[in-house]
Amino acid sequence: MFDDLTSWDNLLLAYRRAARGKRGHDNVAAFEYALEDNLLALQAELRTQTYQPGAYVNFYIHEPKRRLISAAPFRDRVVHHALCNLIVPIYERRFIADTYANRVGKGAHRALQRTQQFARRFPYVLQLDVQQFFPSIDHAILSDLLAAKVTDPGVRWLIGRILASGAGVLQEVYDMVYFPGDDLFAVQRPRGLPIGNLTSQFWANVYLDPLDHFITRRLRCPGYVRYVDDLLLFGPDKPTLWAWRAAVIERLARLRLTVHPGAHPRPVTEGIPFLGFVTWPQRRRLKRRKGLYFRRRLRRLAAAYRAGAIPLAQLTARVQGWINHVRFGNTVGLRKAVLKVNLRRR
Repeated sequence: MFDDLTSWDNLLLAYRRAARGKRGHDNVAAFEYALEDNLLALQAELRTQTYQPGAYVNFYIHEPKRRLISAAPFRDRVVHHALCNLIVPIYERRFIADTYANRVGKGAHRALQRTQQFARRFPYVLQLDVQQFFPSIDHAILSDLLAAKVTDPGVRWLIGRILASGAGVLQEVYDMVYFPGDDLFAVQRPRGLPIGNLTSQFWANVYLDPLDHFITRRLRCPGYVRYVDDLLLFGPDKPTLWAWRAAVIERLARLRLTVHPGAHPRPVTEGIPFLGFVTWPQRRRLKRRKGLYFRRRLRRLAAAYRAGAIPLAQLTARVQGWINHVRFGNTVGLRKAVLKVNLRRR
């Protein structure tokens, strides 16, 4: 597998996937300018196991909530794609059908559709959200989960190198949690995956895969949807969901994870806030703050266009992207109200 990972064809494919939609960025253009030399150098470093990931660039985003994003250098992103090209297919065969984040053919809109299907079949839902998910992911547990399927020592070395490069990146946003059996050295356990890495997105699914199978096989939950660390369990009555809640919390503790307090079973007729929408059995609405956020953003874009700072094509692309997203809800009136924008230039 390591020979396949470091092959020229795989590294070239990894570059193309990493550069997709980003070729206008300075770091991508610089890498492409000497593409063959850069890929050959990367190939040599990987084959001699002298490859060392570079430093992350950290910044915050504030939508949907404040998150610390850690961006790896472009050459490291090429390596992440090269690795995922080989190991993602191995795990895709194991993942359950109803986990929707960062998977080909899945995504948020399919998760919303599945949520509404279950809301029509079951009267109650339990919504759980893992606390500080990416900062809490334990490297030792993740390494064991990956080693169960990946046996090639070269690939394991690369996984370990990428994991080690992200240790502590999210330390400032992690609140220490002690679990039964921990000693004072538990605080020193390597943990955390940089949000923004392709590997982190994939490894998040690997990390919660045992939980997915526990819920669907052991608990026999007939309606289950997961998107990253947001979980929906549908059931026939509240006592059943309360029992499942306790079982899931106990199971998550094995992964050194906790859930936000206060989660409790609710009737689906109250609406399920999930992935930027509120879903009922017969309709789906965009969350109010999502509409307000885009309205403010559109005003800024329109002002930039009127001032000549951005072309009409850029403004149109942003609007079309938003429309393609919100059309998965009952949002005709909202779209008409938001898009009444004066675009006349000065």
